[in-house]
Amino acid sequence: MSLNPTEIDRRLFAMLHHRAHQIGPGDSIAEPLVPASIFHLPDDPEPDRVYGRVANPTVQAAEARLALLEDARTHLFSSGMAAYSATILATIKSGDTVLVLGDGYYAVRHMLAEIFSAYNVEMVTCPAAQIMDAALDGVRLAILETPTNPNLDVIDLAAFARRCQKADCLLAVDNTVCTALTQQPLDLGADIVISSDTKAAAGHSDLLLGHVSSRDDDLMDRVHRARTLAGAIPGAFDAWLLVRGLETLDIRLERMAANAGRVAALLKDHASVVSVRYPGLADDPAFALAGQQMSSPGFLIGVTFADAGRASRFVETSGVFIPTTSFGGLHSSADRRARWGDDVPDGFLRLSLGCEPSAPLLQSVEKGLAALS
Repeated sequence: MSLNPTEIDRRLFAMLHHRAHQIGPGDSIAEPLVPASIFHLPDDPEPDRVYGRVANPTVQAAEARLALLEDARTHLFSSGMAAYSATILATIKSGDTVLVLGDGYYAVRHMLAEIFSAYNVEMVTCPAAQIMDAALDGVRLAILETPTNPNLDVIDLAAFARRCQKADCLLAVDNTVCTALTQQPLDLGADIVISSDTKAAAGHSDLLLGHVSSRDDDLMDRVHRARTLAGAIPGAFDAWLLVRGLETLDIRLERMAANAGRVAALLKDHASVVSVRYPGLADDPAFALAGQQMSSPGFLIGVTFADAGRASRFVETSGVFIPTTSFGGLHSSADRRARWGDDVPDGFLRLSLGCEPSAPLLQSVEKGLAALS
């Protein structure tokens, strides 16, 4: 099943006009910021107006917009990892097994190994390249990400979702790299979407947020309960910033992907580059599948230089890539992932392309490459 651009445009349009359809004369067009933790309580209070740890008007406004994009009930969290934690708490019990990618986001494996293992939760891992053959017998929850972080492998979500359904295994998909505008895991058969809105969704490198979406109301009731009791609801100001970010997400993603495509092509043809991974390159192993289930190849590039020194020199001399461990912001950034323990060569860089004008961006990349020649 491929992504339906018309349906995505419909959801985007509905998200952008969410508040406009509710306001009256004299109301602000912009979403109000309501930094409230307590509310006036009548004898029979509204469940969502009891205490700020349960709900907040601005948080709910952000959730409503995300729900329109995901076409599913959505709850917002104080970080992407808080969203992961609530998903696991809402879906598993002691003795259950969770399948995760061995070459996906490292913090998920650490959380399961260091925290949930103490409660008799077993973690099994599998590389993305072998995930279609992974044994699902006895697995309660499978957590995938595609494209993977940092290797940018693309997994056939529809095919894997069919395997999970036959095995009575829940499928959660980390959609951080794509966002709901580029890929729709729930439409492809996933049960749950997890996303770090810290990255491209908010897009300005100034907040921590995450969300969980699902079309299973019982599951989302448990997710909300986990958030309420653990206290993982975000503050109103961060939620308000996310609303602002979502309103420009489509435009930012278009510029970022255009920059990534141009930079990937430039890197691919340079003698100092060992290899390049970008789903938009015609000879990339993920090219065909990415074209089927993603509306854009995205803004991340994996590039490998001969060693760590050359990778660092490229970043320093180009003058455009900010060394940082996150991605998806307005500014292009780079991270040498081997230092965090990822199974990648020492000279591997994850590049996140930003919204800079393309011509000076490419000139900066050329300058960095020239320093290696």
